[in-house]
Amino acid sequence: MPASPDTPSLRALAEAFRALSNPNRLAMYRELLVHHDHSVKSCALQDLVDRLDIGAPTVSHHTRELVVAGLVEVERSGRYLHCRLNDEMRARLAQFFDAPCGD
Repeated sequence: MPASPDTPSLRALAEAFRALSNPNRLAMYRELLVHHDHSVKSCALQDLVDRLDIGAPTVSHHTRELVVAGLVEVERSGRYLHCRLNDEMRARLAQFFDAPCGD
């Protein structure tokens, strides 16, 4: 039996997809994926500002949206904030896209 559209898991995925529907947030998430795939588990927010040519206030705003959606986690290291993927949500997204489609 398929999951109800109101299950917590589907609501969490919907929130993640909503967050990723913004081009800046999608670019930021993609940049974090690239870092993650190169064994760099976190990225300074300033690096995102520099690499993506997005202003610091905009990066800060979008980072909050990604955190609320459960896509990323943020930690302070000295005077810098570092962002990393939430591996649990990344696995949920992968599972969603790898699931067989019903006819």
